[in-house]
Amino acid sequence: MSQLNNIFRLSFRDYSHEWRMSGCFVFALASVLAPMMILFGLKFGIVSSMISGLVENPVNREIRPIGSGHYSEQWVEQFRARPQVEFIIPKTRALAATIQLKSETAKHILSTEMMATAMGDPLLTELSSVPKGYFEVILSRTAARKLKIKRGETINASLARQFRGKRERVHLTLTVIEIAEAAVSSRNIAFVNLDLLLATEQFKDGRAVPELDWLGDTEDFEARQYPSFRLYARSVYDVNSLVTDLQKQGVRVKANTDEIYTVQSIDQNLSIIFWIIACVGAIGFAFSLGASLWANVDRKKKDLSILRLLGFKSSHVVLFPVVQSCLTGFLGWLCAVLIYLLFEQLINHFLAPRLNLDQTLCFLLPEHFFWALGLTMVTAILAAILGGFRAAKIEPSDGIRGI
Repeated sequence: MSQLNNIFRLSFRDYSHEWRMSGCFVFALASVLAPMMILFGLKFGIVSSMISGLVENPVNREIRPIGSGHYSEQWVEQFRARPQVEFIIPKTRALAATIQLKSETAKHILSTEMMATAMGDPLLTELSSVPKGYFEVILSRTAARKLKIKRGETINASLARQFRGKRERVHLTLTVIEIAEAAVSSRNIAFVNLDLLLATEQFKDGRAVPELDWLGDTEDFEARQYPSFRLYARSVYDVNSLVTDLQKQGVRVKANTDEIYTVQSIDQNLSIIFWIIACVGAIGFAFSLGASLWANVDRKKKDLSILRLLGFKSSHVVLFPVVQSCLTGFLGWLCAVLIYLLFEQLINHFLAPRLNLDQTLCFLLPEHFFWALGLTMVTAILAAILGGFRAAKIEPSDGIRGI
């Protein structure tokens, strides 16, 4: 154990004594590692911002059916159970999903599209609650502005139908529990519970709705079939697989697959370019450092042979260049990190505004720095094997011959 301690101490003392040469090795490593970190920071920052923009906008994760179909409750539940699906809810016919809204503060009646919602709706993630039952509603910002209504107030809702030769109209008093953000939609939309949406369809089809005392036909009907649905993938990376599965079932759908594919392609191409540059740089530095350590061992052949004369084992002497290589790797990594942080600030604070971008162009996560340290140390140790191999061949007699 004392030999190991002495080897570590002597390696460090020799490394610090020859600080000029050691500094050259450190700056040589930093000159290779820092540009790679900046390149990866740009790649990670730009692609992450693009992917974040895709993910944060739920429209990019929406899969929209084309035309009308027949989707059972069981089919909807099966899709809801899939891990790639974040949210799915049935839709009724467009004509049945229209309601007339009137407030005491607005002069005109507003014809509004109803859209079923529930907990987990990606369009309403900023809101704390969703409509429950038949008498609660969330209005889009556009609809709320036209009705001059605020959160917590009530509005009058009405539905009309032609039933048995007579025109009938029913009324509901709805409480506005939330106002959706303007970014959700620019249309007049009333987000309601699915029960109310289905009740309005029943009413317009001439069927009775006992829960709301709406009269109509009461004979038994076949199991409910929905003409459409609203579906959101959990991630932009799940959109393509869901589209493929739906198309296999004969469902025609539309999604922003082209935009998603473009971002994924950019990510893959930049990754390939980065790793090519990283591998070339790492191999070049490894051979450069290995050759330098080999030459350093040759230059200190007499000193190392004296260590062998003093009783140090070959396995311990091998550690002499390895310790110095690890010191070079750590200090070079530390210097590269400082250079990277400086250029990160310059890029984000000076270059991004010139390009009229409001996103971060260059940044790395803490784990990226530790990955860089690990790869640097592995490269340094592999490079030190050349010098260690040379040091292991030094015999004690080599020191005597030099005296």
